Amino acid sequence: MSPVHVNFQFFKFDGVCQSVALTLCPLIGKSDGIEPLCYSRNVEFAGMLIFQPGTLLMNLISILMTSIMIYHIKTKYTAIGRKEITMFFQLYLMTILLDMLLVTSIIPKASILYPYFTAAHLGLVSATFWCLLLNGFVGFQFAEDGTPISLWSIRVTCLTVWLIVTLISILTFNNIGLLNYERPAVLWIIYFIVNSAAFIIYVIMQVILVVFTLDDPWALGDIVFGALFFLIGQVIMYVFSVPLCEYFKHYMDGLFLGSGFNLLAVMMVYKYWDSITKEDLEFALDSKPQHWQILQQVREEEEEEKEFNYYQQQHQHL
Repeated sequence: MSPVHVNFQFFKFDGVCQSVALTLCPLIGKSDGIEPLCYSRNVEFAGMLIFQPGTLLMNLISILMTSIMIYHIKTKYTAIGRKEITMFFQLYLMTILLDMLLVTSIIPKASILYPYFTAAHLGLVSATFWCLLLNGFVGFQFAEDGTPISLWSIRVTCLTVWLIVTLISILTFNNIGLLNYERPAVLWIIYFIVNSAAFIIYVIMQVILVVFTLDDPWALGDIVFGALFFLIGQVIMYVFSVPLCEYFKHYMDGLFLGSGFNLLAVMMVYKYWDSITKEDLEFALDSKPQHWQILQQVREEEEEEKEFNYYQQQHQHL
């Protein structure tokens, strides 16, 4: 294994892209992009060359696990913040789908559509972090969860973030205005500073919520493990990707492991939300049994009324 060499540069993706093959790397730095020093070997499948097969497998697992989490969230009908947290997982799911198409070159890097799909992917990444941040406010009940103001504030702002980041990315990739791919400082600030700030603020807010509001100290473990998984994934991708790639003989690199740890971090977000939300079982019962119980009660009352009317008529005849 080669020695670890940190090549992280402020306001430039050159060092990062030499370590790990991000979706934007073929579009910045130089006219032909920046290639990593070591990356996972390719495989041929059905006449198509698939890049990053290990990452493809991990993305498929992420899609499956995220779909299961969304399903379980939707079955908790009375849980606090159910609809709001669902939007976060839906955004993460869309991000993974697009990442899978780009990283594996199912959408070829030489395609004229690649920059636009990459811009949309970067927009989804930022929108997902923004949605996570807004979900951090739900527990404080600044707006009642499930209400139009709560849901539409998240939807509108996430759409706005997605549009802004997507537009900035397209302008950067095409050297339009003050933005250019040789010095993508604005894109770097969004990707590393803004997204990281949203994550850090969310973690701090949840720690405050658990410590001062909730009586469930075990939820702190979910927060800590989620943050650790995310940070470990980032370190593996940006610091240890090249040594790992050389050690495993190009069979996997940091992108594969980073994707796996990101999935674990997202799963801890679900675990944390599930641990602090308790359903009101009185209102979470299936509606069908209640419906039949009401009908039975109505029928019994009708029978009693008929008997009363019958005896009253008999009494009048007498």
